[in-house]
Formats: sequence, C-alpha cells, structure tokens
Amino acid sequence: MPDKVLVYSRFPKAMTARFAERFDLMITNGKPPAETFSAAELSDVRAIITSGSTLMGAKHMDVLPALKTIICYGTGYDGVDLAEAAKRGIAVGNSPGANAASVADIAMTLMLATTRRLLPADNYVRSGDWANAKPSPLMSAQAGNVGRKVGIYGMGAIGRKIAARVAAFESDVAYHSRSRHDVPYRYEPSLAALVAWCNVLMIAVRAGPDTHRIIDAEMLRRLGPDGFVVNISRGSVIDEASLVAALTDKTIAGVGLDVYEKEPHPPDALTRFPNVVLTPHVGGHTLESHAAMQGCVMANLEAFFAGRPLAYPVGADG
Repeated sequence: MPDKVLVYSRFPKAMTARFAERFDLMITNGKPPAETFSAAELSDVRAIITSGSTLMGAKHMDVLPALKTIICYGTGYDGVDLAEAAKRGIAVGNSPGANAASVADIAMTLMLATTRRLLPADNYVRSGDWANAKPSPLMSAQAGNVGRKVGIYGMGAIGRKIAARVAAFESDVAYHSRSRHDVPYRYEPSLAALVAWCNVLMIAVRAGPDTHRIIDAEMLRRLGPDGFVVNISRGSVIDEASLVAALTDKTIAGVGLDVYEKEPHPPDALTRFPNVVLTPHVGGHTLESHAAMQGCVMANLEAFFAGRPLAYPVGADG
C-alpha cells in the first residue's frame, strides 16, 4: 500500500502528478484539512507537502497528531513554525536552490523592464504615439547598466546567481547578508549602507521576523530619487504602504515586484504607476525549476518513509 501524504497547500494538478505516482495523496485544494477530511482520516498522516509561505503553526499541527515531516515545495519555509516543529519532533525539508536560476532571471527581467521603462515603451509603440512623433517624457534617455550600482540584499543561492547576471551587464555589485561570503563582490556591513550605496536594490533575502517590513520609509529615502527596488523574495520584506507613498512622492524612481505581502492581492495603488512592473509570483515558475523542486520533494519523502534523515533538511543550505 502506498504511503499516505497530505497535500496541505493548493497546487495545480500538474505539479503533484509526479508525487501521485509514488504516494497516496490526500488533496486539500488549499482548504483546512479538517474541512476536507475526517479526524480519523487525518489521525495517521505522517507527512505533508506544503508551500513554504502557507502558515503551519501549533494549531495547524494539532489537527495532524501523527505528523512527523513537513516538506516544503520550493526554497521558502517562512510559514512554518520551526521551533514548534522541533518541539514536536517534526522534520522540515525544502528544495534549496532548485529554482535559483529562474528566480534570478526574473529579477534581471524586472530590473531591465523597470530601469529601461519597457512597459511605457511598449505602450508608446502600441498607442501610435511613436508613429505620430508625439513627445513623451517617459521616453527620455535613461541611465544604462554599465557602471550601475546594484545592491543585493541576501547572498544565498538566488543572490549569487543574481550577482553573476548583474556583473555580466557590466554593473557594479555589492551585497549585504547576515554573514560575509567568499564571493568577488563588495560587502556592505549593514543594510542601510548597502541601500545608500546602490542605484538598484535587489531583495533576495529569506523572509522571517528579522526582515519583516525592513524596507521601510527610511530605507526608501536612503535609496533616493534615482533608485529602484526589485523584490523576488517575499512581499513581507517591504512595507507596502511606505512603498506606495515613496512612488507617489517620487522618493524613488521605480519598482519591479514578483511578490507581495498579501498574495494574490497586491495594493491596487501600485497598478497606476507607469514606473512599476508587476508579475504574479512567477520567478520559480519554469519547467526546469518545477522538475528540480519536485525532485527535492521526492527525495525528502522517500528518505522519510525509509527511516532516513531528510535529503534536504531546512538549514542545510546555509
């Protein structure tokens, strides 16, 4: 009989098909498990697959008395109460670095689209204004990438790949993270110093209580009227009200976002700015990334049910 696995978060069927070939999946479709399954059906669930941002605290674990492993589909695990899991002897796994390349790609895409005003340029052509030689202040010459100062907040797997891509555009790179790394980039000892130095702030830090809304009004003022923000981390890292205010007051030059504090409902105000580029959390949404993430999930689950340590336990990637 196949091992039973509860799919705790809502995933498209294509993303769980590989797991269904090996395990007996209990699909919640993102609803609370108790609304979909009886207490008796949940009583012997030992393993779950979840999105790292889905809340998994004490009250959620209480519904699953036999739970012994939480496997996050993706790199993030900010929704999981790690202290509570450890107290209950629940192993937590993730997919470290599996989507790093594709997330770094979307970071660069957002940076280029925002700094080079790609959306206004597209509209300038589609509207007929270019053909009619209609003047547009949005089409004025902008600074290019050669010598641009790009600051990367977070130097994990994604941050490193962003840095490599940025360097290939002949931009200067600096970073700040909890610790200094053996990388060929300038290190800034504080986030404030990094923000004051750079023209583009790339946010690639792991979400948590210590980074919650850390990009606030003061940080945005430090970035300045020629500065851009790109966030492919988690929406919680930015104070969105302060971000809207900074755009309104032209405290900063523009923003590129793939993540939001309350997904899928970013602030409506963001959509009115021509210097803002928005994507629907698609950074890791490539065929290659999903194959890699699913491979990590499979390896973690197979190790767990075989009585071995998880192949990719949270924290093992540094």
